[in-house]
Amino acid sequence: MSLESTLRSEIQKAVSVLFNQSIDQLQIQPTNQEFEGSHTLVCFGLSKVTKKNPEETAKSIGEYLLANSTRVSKFNVVKGFLNLTLSDKVWFDVFKDIQANSSFGQLTLTGEEIMIEYSSPNTNKPLHLGHLRNNFLGYSVSEIYKACGYQVHRVQIINDRGIHICKSMAAWKLYGNGETPQSSGIKGDHLVGKYYVEFDKRFKSQVSEAVSKGVGEEEAQKQSPIMREAVEMLQKWEQGDEETLKLWKTMNGWVYDGFNATYKAMGVEFDKLYYESNTYLLGKEEVLKGLESGVFFKKEDGSVWVDLTSDGLDQKVLLRADGTSVYITQDIGTAILRFHDYPKISGQIYTVGNEQEYHFKVLFLILKKLGFKWAEHCFHLSYGMVDLPTGKMKSREGTVVDADDLMAEMIAKAKRQTLELGKTDEMSEEEATQLFEMVGLGALKFFLLKVDPKKRMLFDPNESIQLQGFTGPFIQYTHARIKAIVRKGESMNIRFDSGDFSAVQNLEPAEREVLKVLSLYENKVKEAAREYAPSIIANYAYELAKEYNQFYQNIPIFNATDPAQLAFRIALSKKVADILKKAMALLGIRVPERM
Repeated sequence: MSLESTLRSEIQKAVSVLFNQSIDQLQIQPTNQEFEGSHTLVCFGLSKVTKKNPEETAKSIGEYLLANSTRVSKFNVVKGFLNLTLSDKVWFDVFKDIQANSSFGQLTLTGEEIMIEYSSPNTNKPLHLGHLRNNFLGYSVSEIYKACGYQVHRVQIINDRGIHICKSMAAWKLYGNGETPQSSGIKGDHLVGKYYVEFDKRFKSQVSEAVSKGVGEEEAQKQSPIMREAVEMLQKWEQGDEETLKLWKTMNGWVYDGFNATYKAMGVEFDKLYYESNTYLLGKEEVLKGLESGVFFKKEDGSVWVDLTSDGLDQKVLLRADGTSVYITQDIGTAILRFHDYPKISGQIYTVGNEQEYHFKVLFLILKKLGFKWAEHCFHLSYGMVDLPTGKMKSREGTVVDADDLMAEMIAKAKRQTLELGKTDEMSEEEATQLFEMVGLGALKFFLLKVDPKKRMLFDPNESIQLQGFTGPFIQYTHARIKAIVRKGESMNIRFDSGDFSAVQNLEPAEREVLKVLSLYENKVKEAAREYAPSIIANYAYELAKEYNQFYQNIPIFNATDPAQLAFRIALSKKVADILKKAMALLGIRVPERM
């Protein structure tokens, strides 16, 4: 039985004895750092049962536990909050259990399967800063669910068709002169992105020129030669024109090669890829079935719609008058195909920016109306935009913050900082290079994940790389520092893995605080899964590293004269390092052995 479960049971007994009442629901939470204690019972909701005010209720229960529980050594009451201080024996037992459990934080397999979608780029430009937050978020949530005992299927939908793809193709055809990634030395996705930007420049120039000659803005856009070329390409693609399909496959191939290199650098992976070009037809079929069954309706112009006004939304077009699909049509097909491919999944999590919140409300509602019960278990993991100190990103103007460039910049920053501090003096060149990548990417990932996903955020590269403060490098450095302590303990032949610390008489306050945070890890993993929030793990890792550093500064470990106390402190340090490594792994971040 966990510590919280044991406390809950003892409090329930106290209520039964004191007030002759039984109670199932108790609100127990970590004690606010301003007050002494580790666990707090919120007593406001108990007044109906106890017939006393919350403060009197808290005092009565506290006095009972102090007299009858071997676990509670002190208590204090702040209004209706009962803060409990546990005995050192309890914390030694907690540590003994944690140390004996090598899989602490990895919950038992549930037998449940879940699918998590992330990345899902367009094949007309390279990945950017927003994609970094998306990928890191989706990958981390998948790792958190794995830690909660789920079998996780990581997927993405690649938006490989549509007018935006044809824009890059048209610009390359008109102005590319046969340029390839090999001939230009440009990474494939960057090369295609170059022509997406080129399209926009040419299009604006052509429209501006036509408007200057008296042509209306809307007409000028329609008559733009480069736009007409792109529209014609889209029509030919949908008609299966051989030459157009060949160019489409070639340029998409360049992009996929580029994406794969970026994903490898990011440290993310997928179990299966879905392509819009393969799923949109299935979506069209389902829409037509829904039309026949009366779920959807057709307007006079032949377009097919769904009416969601009774659900508080509006009407949504599903097929245009010419029979072509819209974005949501493809999503309908993809969702159905995924449940066909993985019939055991209990749900799908879509990692997509918050600008698509309405889209997913509509999608899930349509799937329910089509009779798919699993639609109730689809969830949109919505996240806010990432800004830089220089302002908002704009992809079509070519001022997008490129993912490859940003990762390279962070690694370069890590290298400069690490060399200045002399952290690589005893490392080989290969070890040093690995450290630079570990710190640079760790700084980037941690900074993007430490913020609640729902919030818009500002990414500051210089702040993220600092060795002090709420950063990835601070936690990485703490881990490396602990590993040095463990190596020293091993060199001194100190037996700190025995798990028997009964000879240690009492705990210092700093040791107690570390144990308190350490014991919360499993609950934090569960909470992060429940809230779809890696930020909970990031905050936990920072709190553990911070408390350990307080312990390290206040208690010189190797000055201990008692062998049992010395062994305990090294063992405690080692377990902190283990949990920091596990927590950071849930964020997709590696931690160094030396730094």
